Amino acid sequence: MNNKFHKDTETIHTGYESSSHHGSLAVPLYQTSTFAFETAEQGERRFAGEEEGGIYSRLGNPTVRVLEERMTALEKGEGTLAFGSGMAAVSAILTHLTKTGDHIVCSRGIYGCTFGLLTVMEQKYNITHTLTSMGTEEEIEAAITPETVCIYIESPINPTMELADLKAVSAVAKRHSLKIVVDNTFASPYLQNPIDFGADFVLHSATKYINGHGDVIAGLLVGRNKEDIDQIRGSVQKDYGGIMSPFDAWLLIRGLKTLSVRMQRHSENAEKFTEYLKTQDMVDAVFYPFDESNPQVSIAKNQMTVGGGLVSFTIKGGQQAAQTFMNELKLIKIAVSLGDAETLIQHPTTMTHSGVPETDRLKMGIDDGLLRLSAGLEHADDLIADLEQAFQNVAEQHKTLS
Repeated sequence: MNNKFHKDTETIHTGYESSSHHGSLAVPLYQTSTFAFETAEQGERRFAGEEEGGIYSRLGNPTVRVLEERMTALEKGEGTLAFGSGMAAVSAILTHLTKTGDHIVCSRGIYGCTFGLLTVMEQKYNITHTLTSMGTEEEIEAAITPETVCIYIESPINPTMELADLKAVSAVAKRHSLKIVVDNTFASPYLQNPIDFGADFVLHSATKYINGHGDVIAGLLVGRNKEDIDQIRGSVQKDYGGIMSPFDAWLLIRGLKTLSVRMQRHSENAEKFTEYLKTQDMVDAVFYPFDESNPQVSIAKNQMTVGGGLVSFTIKGGQQAAQTFMNELKLIKIAVSLGDAETLIQHPTTMTHSGVPETDRLKMGIDDGLLRLSAGLEHADDLIADLEQAFQNVAEQHKTLS
């Protein structure tokens, strides 16, 4: 595949040659658990790694392989592994990089289930972690200990939209010979490529923007170096077994074909949400990477092409006001996840981050009034009209009560 193609073209063509599949324009679905060998000797060669070809779908599948090659190109890496969920990808890379007694430096805001995994790793295996801001080299340096083996980052961070300065992280990591893992779910490979800024591994909850249609649970891990990916494929992924099914890979390949146009629309709607929300008296604060009033906007514009499809905002009145507002929405759906065609809203305190202790949650910047809005693909005027009527109804209720 010509590596000079634009991403819009790579999302549709990379990793697949129709001439090798009876001319099928669509990538075929190889819905099989195992593969037959022509001879016993061929089976021996394949298990020994001396010959390419199918063995068993936990070890590799042609449909899954097309997805992996396509993601490798989009994230500018050398190899990709597909998993049955985003958390399977997170678990695999952290298992690969750590052993008992090691330490991980993390961005101070992370997905609730990632926080839960880190807690389990500390309780069961004495693998500790420190949550810190990733805005400056000094802040990152202060969190590193002699036991630190890697830096784990979300950027933008779920759900506060805070950014990690990837260049600063890379500079520190090089000085200490640390591996960098970046969860790039919120940006997608269309808007941000962490490997360009020094990351060693990039992961995605492919459930979100990669799929784009809300009908798949999946994860992806891209490596800067093929050797690392091959090692994880032959050990952690093979033996832990958190693989992706061929059908899910087929759906993700289909979803990827529209990634570029979807990300443009998601981002356009999110920008319009941001400007609208900033005009509302009930809103205390709005968090969006490309908002010109965002103190991190220069970092955002340095490492992202546009601001993405996620906006977070704080409602005055805490949890009760936030939940009342959500209940008044008609078009926008109350649901976790993101990146779907539908616009979604959720309350992190009681939903995605409900398992995070309050003290840690507040340190992450998640207060009871924070809401996360995932901009869908609907017309922005209809979405803003829905927000408007919800604000009006909440205001009327407040007047009645007072």
